[in-house]
Amino acid sequence: MSSPFLEIDGLNKGFGGLKAIRDVSFSLGREEMIGLIGPNGAGKTTLLRLITGILKPDSGAIRFKGKKINGHKTWSIVNQGIVGTFQNMRPFRRLPIIANVMVSCLSPRAMKRGEWVKRVEAKAMDALEFAGISDMALEDASTLSQGDLKRLEVARAVATEPELLLLDEPFGGLSPAETDLMGKSVKRLHKGGRFGRLHSEGPAMIIIEHKLQQLMKIVERIIVLNYGEIIADGPPEEVVKNKDVIRSYLGGGGI
Repeated sequence: MSSPFLEIDGLNKGFGGLKAIRDVSFSLGREEMIGLIGPNGAGKTTLLRLITGILKPDSGAIRFKGKKINGHKTWSIVNQGIVGTFQNMRPFRRLPIIANVMVSCLSPRAMKRGEWVKRVEAKAMDALEFAGISDMALEDASTLSQGDLKRLEVARAVATEPELLLLDEPFGGLSPAETDLMGKSVKRLHKGGRFGRLHSEGPAMIIIEHKLQQLMKIVERIIVLNYGEIIADGPPEEVVKNKDVIRSYLGGGGI
């Protein structure tokens, strides 16, 4: 029996007296795209930062393709095929938008993916097209709105040709029309279309998102965190009816 694509086993992380992640365990299959939801402070972003090596767990294990990656540097994890986007975006503000993406295209992993990826400018434009901001390619990153900065982060991430893509609120700051377009683009990427054309399959994904209606259109499984613990894990239609989710995440309301 093959090991899970990503396996989280008994993960714990604290900050002083605050336990941000409490004995979290789950696995992700190569074909999966899952949603990660929960109230503010539930530990969602902390979990992604642990997976990408930005933070180190206090205990527990993170395995990617059967290999333990605890303690690996973030750049090493990126070159193994895991990349994430986060809410605190840090572009090279004085460089053109396309130059921001070209940096990602020059990563060791991206340069190995085939002859065409050596055409760095063309690949960067393709990533910007995927994110919907190719018409702004020559503008400085400092001119971008919050929503467009979020799309630049997505473009920079997909340019590394990830096998596992972690997205922290990819719809944040986007209009309803832009949100719908980004959702469709993300789902197409996961299925191996558009930017994933070099591969028979696109990247597996974990998506944090507060726009639940849009999230539930594109994922088939949702994990719910509350106070650092998993309180539900299953199909969206089951999770929204879970009493613990309604009580802890929604305060007794409905989705």
